[in-house]
Amino acid sequence: AASHHALARKAAAEGCVLLKNEGDLLPLAPRTRVALIGDFAETPRYQGAGSSAVNSTKVDSLLGLMGETGLELVGYEPGFERHGGENRAKLEAALDLAARAEVALLALGLDEVAETEGAERRTMALNANQVELLHAVAQVNPRIVVLLSAGSCVESDWVADAPAVLYCALGGQAGAGGALDVVTGAVCPSGKLTETWPARLEDVPSSANYPAEDLHAEYREGIYVGYRYFQTAHVPVAYPFGFGLSYTSFSYSGLKATEHGASFTVTNTGTRAGAEVAQLYVAKPDHKVFRPEQELRGFARVELAPGESRRVTIALDDRAFSYFNVATGRWEIEGGTYEVRVGASSEDVRLTGEVRLAGTAAPNPYAGIDLAPYETGKVTQVSDGHFSSLLGRQLPGSDQRINRNMCFRDLNHGRSGILWLVWLVLRSRVRAMEKSGVSDINVLFIWNMPLRAMGIMTSGITDMDVVDAVLREVRGWGWGGAVLLALALALGWGPLVGCLLWLAWVVVPILGALVANLVRNAALARKLAGRR
Repeated sequence: AASHHALARKAAAEGCVLLKNEGDLLPLAPRTRVALIGDFAETPRYQGAGSSAVNSTKVDSLLGLMGETGLELVGYEPGFERHGGENRAKLEAALDLAARAEVALLALGLDEVAETEGAERRTMALNANQVELLHAVAQVNPRIVVLLSAGSCVESDWVADAPAVLYCALGGQAGAGGALDVVTGAVCPSGKLTETWPARLEDVPSSANYPAEDLHAEYREGIYVGYRYFQTAHVPVAYPFGFGLSYTSFSYSGLKATEHGASFTVTNTGTRAGAEVAQLYVAKPDHKVFRPEQELRGFARVELAPGESRRVTIALDDRAFSYFNVATGRWEIEGGTYEVRVGASSEDVRLTGEVRLAGTAAPNPYAGIDLAPYETGKVTQVSDGHFSSLLGRQLPGSDQRINRNMCFRDLNHGRSGILWLVWLVLRSRVRAMEKSGVSDINVLFIWNMPLRAMGIMTSGITDMDVVDAVLREVRGWGWGGAVLLALALALGWGPLVGCLLWLAWVVVPILGALVANLVRNAALARKLAGRR
């Protein structure tokens, strides 16, 4: 329905995050002559791949809606190949167009393969051809507005060439209209980042250990994820958690904080109506049990007319001050003084109050244990000793274990010639998918799936007996078929008979387990039918 599409457009506009707006380039005035550049302007990246994909009733595009904006469209050029690679003709055409406009609107983003269910992101960078285009356009027209489509953060050193950057995220079927509403000023931006944008991938504490290509994926960073890490370890970021600019401005005053909540006044000090998302963080500077610098404990969105003020209250409960104690197995509260901080982002704290709590008097579960990286939050390189101390046990060995948790992508570590071939086929399919830029979720699911999933996700067709039969083959049991092949050749039965015997030796145990499972399921179905 039209009303549903209108609601989707409103949600998309309010979800856009204005990351940069030098010289108040945005919003664009009516009749501004704009060049629309970027493949995503014609074919939007508006949703994720895999289970999140839905069939939209309609999908808006920036190009399709330009006639409704009041802006004067000079022209459109794709500018780059969507999935990477150089195309000088597209680049040159985009530069010619940008030189003839007052403002260049660049639609950049991550493609469908960069973010997909079933696979890890291995880079935070935009495709190099998009960054090259931006740098080149800046030479012929420095008045650039980047409309960025992506489901998560990207490295953003390229923003130096763009006076204005609007993060459109994955805006859904009406995302293009929502973005243009912000660009033209029909909507005052109020979105805030729900994750920290690191300056580079290497700054992320898990980058040294993940994605994991070996048997184990180790999350050595512990509780220091996102802003909890960057603020505790004092690592500079591109954009902090909770950040987002507006076409107006807001002030905070009159904080009153108790253990049950905080109240304060937000005032629109600008010249146009807008919405602010006020955020409340809790910190304990004199903590004994290690914890992040501060943690988000609540937020409130408040819409205000120019000059309007409103009192805002954000409630707090016991969990707002607690930590999980691994010794007691419960959430505990460390006694002492806590800071209640209110601001416009995790790095833009405007008001601070104090709250004193008695605490639950639980013992420090880490007393006497050397956890230096976790005390400081500097967890990019956690040693085996420190990680083992945190876990409270020895780390698992690095040897490749053949068990139900082994993934299909690890079949090359097994001893089965046939399953080596399966691994080779899967790997070639994954590499072909990555090269083509077209996501194949089914291939990725199988590639990253543990063998035990066959007994869980096949609607009863297989069970763990079948999985164990496959595991026997992974362990090399099937090589016993080589004896049959050699015997067949020695007795003059021929290579064809020998190969059939080998295959039978390998396949029959698996088929036998499969048939046995099907028989059990059929018997169970008859039994249940009889009870009805």
